[in-house]
Amino acid sequence: MDMNEIKEIFFQECEEQLAELESGLLKMNDGDRDPETVNAVFRAVHSIKGGAGAFGLDDLVAFAHVFETTLDCVRSNKLEPTQDVLKVMLKSADVLADLTNAARDGGSVDESRSRGLVKELEALANGELPSPSAVSEAPARKPAPKAAPAPVAAAPAPKPTDDSGFQPVPFSFDDFGGEEKPIDLPAYEITFKPRFELYSKGNDATLLLRDLSRLGEMSIYCNTDALPSLDELDPEGAYFFWNITIRTDKGEDAIRSVFEFAEWDCELTVKPAEETKAGETNDELPMVPVPFDLSILDDNGAAEVPSVSEGRDDDTAAAVAAAETASNVTQMAAAAARVEKKESAAAAAAAAASAAAQNNAAAGAGQTIRVDLDRVDRLINLVGELVINQAMLSQSVIENDTTGTSSINMGLEELQQLTREIQDSVMAIRAQPVKPVFQRMSRIVREIADMTGKSIRLITEGENTEVDKTVIDKLAEPLTHMIRNAVDHGIETPEKRAAAGKNTEGTVRLTAKHRSGRILIELADDGAGINREKVRQKAIQNDLIPADANLSDEEIDNLIFLPGFSTADKISDISGRGVGMDVVKRSIQALGGRINITSKPGHGSVFTMSLPLTLAVLDGMVVTVAGQTLVVPLTAIVETLQPEAAAIHSFGASHRLISIRNSFCPLVDVGRILNFRATQANPVEGVALLVESEGGGQRALMVDAIQGQRQVVIKSLEANYTHVPGIAAATILGDGRVALILDVDAVVGASRGQSLKAEMSLAAVG
Repeated sequence: MDMNEIKEIFFQECEEQLAELESGLLKMNDGDRDPETVNAVFRAVHSIKGGAGAFGLDDLVAFAHVFETTLDCVRSNKLEPTQDVLKVMLKSADVLADLTNAARDGGSVDESRSRGLVKELEALANGELPSPSAVSEAPARKPAPKAAPAPVAAAPAPKPTDDSGFQPVPFSFDDFGGEEKPIDLPAYEITFKPRFELYSKGNDATLLLRDLSRLGEMSIYCNTDALPSLDELDPEGAYFFWNITIRTDKGEDAIRSVFEFAEWDCELTVKPAEETKAGETNDELPMVPVPFDLSILDDNGAAEVPSVSEGRDDDTAAAVAAAETASNVTQMAAAAARVEKKESAAAAAAAAASAAAQNNAAAGAGQTIRVDLDRVDRLINLVGELVINQAMLSQSVIENDTTGTSSINMGLEELQQLTREIQDSVMAIRAQPVKPVFQRMSRIVREIADMTGKSIRLITEGENTEVDKTVIDKLAEPLTHMIRNAVDHGIETPEKRAAAGKNTEGTVRLTAKHRSGRILIELADDGAGINREKVRQKAIQNDLIPADANLSDEEIDNLIFLPGFSTADKISDISGRGVGMDVVKRSIQALGGRINITSKPGHGSVFTMSLPLTLAVLDGMVVTVAGQTLVVPLTAIVETLQPEAAAIHSFGASHRLISIRNSFCPLVDVGRILNFRATQANPVEGVALLVESEGGGQRALMVDAIQGQRQVVIKSLEANYTHVPGIAAATILGDGRVALILDVDAVVGASRGQSLKAEMSLAAVG
């Protein structure tokens, strides 16, 4: 791989680390104090910092270093993760994401915001707790020039080296927080020999040694006798081991517990030390001949390398910086040793970054694989063509084989089953959880809450609900508008909530779940609900409805989806221009979905989106209307029935109702709506499909006949022809004919009087 490919892998991993970081901080904000959660948050920042150092992303490294230091104070119980502290850290996670995006895309971040957070993080690390007011009044995120690097402590002067360039330096754990112990405490001798499996699983020997040092006074010697020459060195090997002497009153069990999760990946011996003369102490620690300065290991166990690169040429400095990305100490030695051959900085950086990528791959071997999305799309298209050809072949055999029992027919049935399984499996590859989109919403809630001065908590459920990646990519925009609407319009200010007897902290709940082959996403808030009288008056003022319009509560609620509609009293940075909810509706409809609202004044509102699980295939009912073949999405159909003359009732001049189980449902002639015919057909001679429409109501769609139920491959009409009102997409049937997929919501809307743009008659298309 060239350097650009390695860099792209780094940024892909950054996305995962940022998601892990935000998820962990939100758990901590909800009261989770599990050490593993804190460690996961710390590791995410540390990994981003290490990788950024290999590519010279100084701004990102500097900010991550300060952030990491503060997180380590939480990890070592020096800093209590209160709500105010976590607010600072959540804002810091946002800035870290901005810096990462700027490094990848060449953008910029708000310099004043990043500098302010650096100061807040440094203050937290020094034990200065933020005041609640200072946190709530922090400036909101907005684009600004590139942030300057945060100040970093000067590196110690380089120490004398031998001819090989290696530095024999004393190894001290003074900075690791180990407690001083009396010299008469029991002493233990430990031999710690990691195997390569320890590093391949993401463990770090120096972190284990740090935790061990906290048990008491410790001296340590790193044995490098097994380190081979450079041409024989295995980057994934484990060549160093440690001889340790520790004085502690914790006992042997406490020592072994430090290595509890690594005991299967190392050779460990622990035994009581042979006592020296009475009163004799070991004041000087042994020398550690290793290729980097272990004396400056920070409290989080990360090996900094400025003393090696100080004073050397640019190639050397770049190679040593690249070595920081590899957690395996042996890999650091290999990267540093490359300097002796005077290889280019880019080559050395690529070698170390590649070693880190191999570590990550080894850690997740057999679990995941990165595949370019275009390849998956091509595979799905090919499977779609396979489905179409299999249907054509089956149709031909059926037409030419009247017995239906030939071996060819039986083989085709097996082929049909296998094709369906292949299609389901391929679609499952594209299926991804909605968690990344939901996590992005938490950031938006925080920012809008800060801008409006409200206290709001976002609760997410069903984050692991899977849906096609195409749907996920297009969910972000409508969800963003809905979140902004809920926070700005739905949730009241703390003062109004207190006056209404509510908790001053508002709640926004975002949930996802599967239902009937579709995904349902609900956004609920416990705010004031929709003020229907205000909505109605605004619609009349904007000439959106006549003043004497008789609208139901449901119809009034749906007025907020009209273009240009807004109930905001003044225009702000958040809302007031009438752009938002109409975009939401169009986006959802473009995905083949529908959205409806339920609201209870004083108690809040619930927006429910129903979306298809995939935009590639569809289970549908193939029907005939006025000689045309249409496909009705199966998820919209409640039931089918044969109308009887006694069940049909006229209503007004041109409307008809059908009686179904003692209730009346409007009857919609699909052929008449789509201009396939000039007059309405006789309902008794056709079939009625009872469907659920966008607003939750039911309609009976009248068609001439049902051909059967099939899974069809969706082909976009807009991409291959143009937008056709009333039609969602098209497909190819088994006999090679093109069939149009009905847009149920558009047809039902037309039956209510909404325009279907009749000037574009489908008769001209079909």
